[in-house]
Amino acid sequence: MIINYNAGLLLIDCVDAALDQAQQVIVVDNASSDSSLSELIRKFPSEHRLQIIPLDKNVGFAAGCNIGLKAAAAPFILFLNPDCMLAPNTIERMLQVMKQDSHIGMVGGRLLNLDGSEQGGSRRAIPTPWRSLVRALGLYRLAKYWPRLFFDFHLHQHPLPEKPIEVEAISGAMMLVRREAMEKVGVWDEGYFLHCEDLDWCMRFRQRGWKIIFVPDVQILHYKGVCSQTRPIFVAWHKHRGMIRFYKKFFHDQYPNILMWLVFAGIWMRFAAVVTFHMISYLGSLAGLRRG
Repeated sequence: MIINYNAGLLLIDCVDAALDQAQQVIVVDNASSDSSLSELIRKFPSEHRLQIIPLDKNVGFAAGCNIGLKAAAAPFILFLNPDCMLAPNTIERMLQVMKQDSHIGMVGGRLLNLDGSEQGGSRRAIPTPWRSLVRALGLYRLAKYWPRLFFDFHLHQHPLPEKPIEVEAISGAMMLVRREAMEKVGVWDEGYFLHCEDLDWCMRFRQRGWKIIFVPDVQILHYKGVCSQTRPIFVAWHKHRGMIRFYKKFFHDQYPNILMWLVFAGIWMRFAAVVTFHMISYLGSLAGLRRG
């Protein structure tokens, strides 16, 4: 299942690779304003395994996934960003791992940057309020002395495991999900518009006893941010709003109020810094155009 929003020609390549491996490919289009949807229809005019669901407005990632789920029938469902390129035999390998244990609810692989380096979301530890504070204050540098207290949740900086391992979370950019598990856990939380909905789902899967597995030998090239690069402040707003929702939903009653306030203040300060950066970049580009 692919949720598209202005992915351009990458959507064509993504679908093409998926059709080589999947029995059914569902594309939910969130009212794209580019030519990605029309190009997709032109490229695959009579592909019976491809189902396109065009929406008249952008409902967000989680809601788009839930709409697509109503059309899906398989016992295992792959959620895939349109800017991800599946390598040959990716789905077969992930299914192989999934079927080894009936308690596995999700399987993910290693998301790669264009230079071959691993992206941060591939294998994840949940960024609890304490872990987030440790990261923000730079205390993760003390992890070599007190690893449990100052644990660094950026697992992509840890050595790559030699075999599939259980992790706390994987990225929604590419996750294979067992339908049986999803039906017991529930669908995506549509209170998130963009970002953090995958962390939410991983939390809920683990709360219900389902395992989440990272497969290091599954590699996926991810052109990160392609669908959101034209509206960076809009994306930043929903990303930080999603963080607030995530922390309130899962941790508000587990941590002292003072710590939660510090985390919330840090989130909004980070959002302000992101907006400031983009505004300065935008004004700088305008000044450059005028000089030209």
